[in-house]
Amino acid sequence: MSSVLVVEDSSPQREMISALLKESGMTVSSASDGVEALEQIQVSPPDIVVLDIVMPRMNGYELCRRLKESPQTKGLPVVMCSTKGEEFDKYWGMKQGADAYIAKPFQPQELIGTVKQLLRK
Repeated sequence: MSSVLVVEDSSPQREMISALLKESGMTVSSASDGVEALEQIQVSPPDIVVLDIVMPRMNGYELCRRLKESPQTKGLPVVMCSTKGEEFDKYWGMKQGADAYIAKPFQPQELIGTVKQLLRK
């Protein structure tokens, strides 16, 4: 069973994304910001990370950049999932090393399909 870390500061969003992923058979853990996510990843690395961009303490861009710069986590797939849906936001997310970018609001199947596709790689 694949493990997913959902990094999202909004509790309702975090719960909704976690529920969707759990329903599709994944083990889900969560963090409310980038600092908490880094701590969790060091203790127990997930198979994939789904993260928001706008968060307190450390935003999603910085978290993604740190994960991709570290030899231990550079191969960890990252899906950015944000209300920042402009082309520039997507470009900047991919430039930080994100493997996929999904704009909110999204269709549940888009998120699940993207996560499953990255897990297969």
